[in-house]
Amino acid sequence: MRVSIIGAGGWGTALSIQASTKNSVILWVYSEDEARPIRDRRVNEDYLPGINIPESIEVTTDVEKATKSDILIFSVPTKFFRGVVKKFKEYIVKNQIVVSASKGFEYPSEMRMSEILKEEIPQAGAPVVISGPSHAEEVAREVPTSVVAASYDENKAEVVQKVLSTESFRLYRNNDVVGVEISAAVKNVIAIAAGIVRGLGFGDNTMAALITRGLAEIKRLGLKMGAKNETFLGLAGAGDLIVTCISHHSRNGRVGEELAKGKNIQQILASTKMVAEGVDTVKSIVNFEKEYNIEMPISHAVYDIIYNQKKPYEALKGLMTRPLKNEFE
Repeated sequence: MRVSIIGAGGWGTALSIQASTKNSVILWVYSEDEARPIRDRRVNEDYLPGINIPESIEVTTDVEKATKSDILIFSVPTKFFRGVVKKFKEYIVKNQIVVSASKGFEYPSEMRMSEILKEEIPQAGAPVVISGPSHAEEVAREVPTSVVAASYDENKAEVVQKVLSTESFRLYRNNDVVGVEISAAVKNVIAIAAGIVRGLGFGDNTMAALITRGLAEIKRLGLKMGAKNETFLGLAGAGDLIVTCISHHSRNGRVGEELAKGKNIQQILASTKMVAEGVDTVKSIVNFEKEYNIEMPISHAVYDIIYNQKKPYEALKGLMTRPLKNEFE
């Protein structure tokens, strides 16, 4: 089949490499200045240095050309997601398969990426969402990886599953779009907290507690928003949370480590071209906390560290000294 990957960050580039194993692939890049070095050198030096991009992948900035594919996978930062989708909307035809591979909420609308796809390109029908424990660096090197494709149209999810699955990249499928997207978004905030834990020099006990209680927060919010319970113990839930919290590849984790060193968020973001989605996502989470009248203490602590300049150690101490409670309440 013909597959277009919209966005040439690390994840989009990695997906294009995997998809090219058995498909005709177009990698759409926002500007010619960005496309030219990728096309000429067959390496994405900014986001996946050292990884060869097969000659068979066509690198283009042509929106109309990129839209003429069986499957369009949007892999762009959430803050740019709607704007990029709008560039393609007039060329997308009825029931064309469109996929979100982005993780987070649009701020300040607090919409999920699948909701943006449905709003901007209703003619495409139900979108598909891809998520799971999948660092781009490893996917591009064909390290065995499993993710999930979720859609309310299970036939579309099955097509994406079959088209993208390879010997090193296995897709499962489900129909819990809300649960998959909530898990994908909130885990980035918990990953910032994990980076803070590492940066403060704490150990495995602390990390295990953080991951476990972080999963409880993800589940708490997800169920309020209509997700299915079983999703949180699947690839998009526990799987993605674990890998993002423990891995040195995590951009959100690196933000947390720098926060633990005493740097402010402006200094940290100015030092990298990478996007750490959790920095914006946490703003939506504290709003959801109020809207749904639920407790998201880890997420709220991350918000206070980033936006209220709370000292990381003091925030952790605050979490450890909260009123005692039943674990499952």
